[in-house]
Amino acid sequence: MKSLAKGLTALTVIAFLLWPSLAVGQGDAPARIKSRSELVVVPVTVKDNHGNLISDLRRDDFRIFEDGVEQQIALFSEEPFPLSAVVLVEDSLSLKSAEQVQKSLISIAAGFGPADEVALMMYDEFPQTVLDFTSNNDQFYTQLKRTRIASEFPGDDTGPMTAGPRTNGRSDLPGVPNITDDTPSKETSCLTDAVYAAGEMLRTRGRDRRKIIFLISDGANSRRNKMSTDDTIHLLLSADVSVYTISTGRALLKHESRILEKYAVATGGDFFYASKQADLERLYKNVTEEARNQFTLAYAPKNQDRSKDYHLIEVRVKRPGLDLNARQGYYSAIPR
Repeated sequence: MKSLAKGLTALTVIAFLLWPSLAVGQGDAPARIKSRSELVVVPVTVKDNHGNLISDLRRDDFRIFEDGVEQQIALFSEEPFPLSAVVLVEDSLSLKSAEQVQKSLISIAAGFGPADEVALMMYDEFPQTVLDFTSNNDQFYTQLKRTRIASEFPGDDTGPMTAGPRTNGRSDLPGVPNITDDTPSKETSCLTDAVYAAGEMLRTRGRDRRKIIFLISDGANSRRNKMSTDDTIHLLLSADVSVYTISTGRALLKHESRILEKYAVATGGDFFYASKQADLERLYKNVTEEARNQFTLAYAPKNQDRSKDYHLIEVRVKRPGLDLNARQGYYSAIPR
């Protein structure tokens, strides 16, 4: 009986999110369709100060603000969503990092279930789709097993393993600046173009799914990118895509993970650091578990300044001593 109730709750959430497309066939008034289509959905991850996921919060534990104005939470759910994921792997890591990622790569498949769909993309100068979306985990596992990661040069890959505390996704680590675009360049690694391409792949996936980019990189970013960081974040926010990053290699010592942190923080994802193969394998599981098990808040904006394209979001939780990740804002339209 309990599992039936959970199933009905999940179906209610999905139906609510898909309401505009369902309502069109039922002859509802255009005004109602427009009202529902403006629903802003905000996935929220909440952790304690040890990094453990919190799952026992309720609607009344949250407050949400848009452009400083408190909003009424119209929808709340703690039910897990199926994932649509693009696993995006850098193809020009240092020799040591490439070896560690190569050995751990097949472990990614264990984080995905039969309701999920996942694609695999590699990038260096250009992004390349290795496997299009599939729900066949055996096919995904086989492709991971066949994938070979190129390497460039030896590097010292020692460093921290996990992310530090954050408030609404912002890093509170001492010595980690509020993230800027001054990431050192590696001439061939067009990270921004790759993230944009992965966002384009996810843009058309269903709103009833949690859409994520699962990025493994050393954080270096070429100056030859065709897309800008701002345009890429615009796309990700407009398409409800969250970025989860695992930094490895020289990013750990040379602070080249700023751009990775920026994408994670802006989109309500998360960022981690790995220095060993065992760390990578553990974090792969953490990423999919965290992305799947989020609270879902939704609201219809009130007192909104319609002249603005971008709107700030702030989520607060009433229970003390908790850290939360949620996207910092949204765009009202997908960029051309």
